[in-house]
Amino acid sequence: MSENPDKIIKYIPNYCLGCGENLDNSLSLFHKRRQEIVIPRITPEYVEHQSYQCICGKCGHETIGHMPSHLKANIQYGKNVQSLVTYLSIYQYLPANRLKKFLKDVVNLPMSEGTIFNILGSMSNKAQPVYQKIKEKIQSSKFVGGDETGVHINKVKAWFWVFQNNALTFILASYSRGYQTIINTFADGFPLSVYVSDSLPAQLKIKSLAKQLCFAHLMRELKNFEETFNSKWAGELKQLFKNAIGYKKQMSENDYSGSNMKVKEFEQELSTLLKTNTSTRHKKEKAFVNRLIKNRNSIFTFLYYKEVPPDNNGSERGIRNLKVKMKVSNQFKSFEFAQHYAVIRSVIDTTIKNSMNVFDALANLADQDISTAE
Repeated sequence: MSENPDKIIKYIPNYCLGCGENLDNSLSLFHKRRQEIVIPRITPEYVEHQSYQCICGKCGHETIGHMPSHLKANIQYGKNVQSLVTYLSIYQYLPANRLKKFLKDVVNLPMSEGTIFNILGSMSNKAQPVYQKIKEKIQSSKFVGGDETGVHINKVKAWFWVFQNNALTFILASYSRGYQTIINTFADGFPLSVYVSDSLPAQLKIKSLAKQLCFAHLMRELKNFEETFNSKWAGELKQLFKNAIGYKKQMSENDYSGSNMKVKEFEQELSTLLKTNTSTRHKKEKAFVNRLIKNRNSIFTFLYYKEVPPDNNGSERGIRNLKVKMKVSNQFKSFEFAQHYAVIRSVIDTTIKNSMNVFDALANLADQDISTAE
């Protein structure tokens, strides 16, 4: 209950329920209280800005009062309207037609789908400086996780890529799932970062300080080998990975060195398991072993770097919202809007990771001029 309610309604009896005596002059004592939380009916507020001109009595010069620089048209939507539209579309996944109905029914604000798209485009443009700053910080971070997911843009197959860590998320739209998309965005790769990903060749090809294969993907494959082929070897390797993950959780600052004997034991056990005779294994298991041998130096990397996780779950969480958007809206109508979504969602997810209020961040963004947004 609020100690400072916005409104108080008092119920003081004016006659006695026992005898009917008038109680207007009787002493009234506080009995109890109950509170009800209400939202007033939302009605848009129209703020008119008026500019006046004055003529100097001395020199005759005409001086006109300047309006705020953000006022570009005779009628436009303020920052809270822009941030609300963006919040509901990008963060809460509302399609344009449902968002239009919500604004009309709940906010008493008729708005066309075209205007909604224009607002989102404007917010994307204002977010560009922040988006580019996220990109720069991602490229210089100690670890980066990368992943991609398929979407449809106007009935054409396309992809969303995500590059992220614990504090930052950078998303982009592309018609390609290939390596070219990565180098077009990060021409120098990630020379200062350990790069965490699954085994997609385009992801493994990127330049980086080191790489880490996603244990979640590897262990799912090993579980399948256990269940499908009754593979004892797969069970042993899966247990080794579990032990390494468990050890990571208890490692201290001083344990991250090349001389850690426990890590060396894990490395030796892995080498032994990879050398086990594979002649009797299923071809899928053989392909799996060959992949691990090829990427041998990218398996236990997380035991040498404190910041590096053993899995790429953060990247999967980063693209999960894109799949939700697809399920709700079916597809993106244009590549331009898909990239607007990527830009704004990058800012939203980074805001969430830094424990900031999403709506406040969007309102601050809406309040910026495109040339000065930070």
